[in-house]
Amino acid sequence: MTHTHDHEHDHNHEPDYITLVDENGNESLFQILITIDGQEEFGKNYVVLQPTEFEEDEQGLIDVLAYSFTENEDGTEGDLQPIPEDAEDEWDMIEEVFNSFMDEQED
Repeated sequence: MTHTHDHEHDHNHEPDYITLVDENGNESLFQILITIDGQEEFGKNYVVLQPTEFEEDEQGLIDVLAYSFTENEDGTEGDLQPIPEDAEDEWDMIEEVFNSFMDEQED
């Protein structure tokens, strides 16, 4: 089954970073790889993050994180929210857009 996407995503050439704080108060720095506009389909936007300190697995892959967010009324990005594991449509869209983004990066 083929699915085309028409989601806007940010192609910054200058990397943006965000600091996440876990439940124990530990801070970790992440690079924002891509932001995805999912307002039309899901009423929220998404961000895919890569830790700045990472190790590749045996296949050369790196774990990335994805979160949803809604913009605040002043246009700034609001709080990051976890994407429910059972939100298959959202995960499929994020994966498709992210894979397209990574393909473009390899060119």
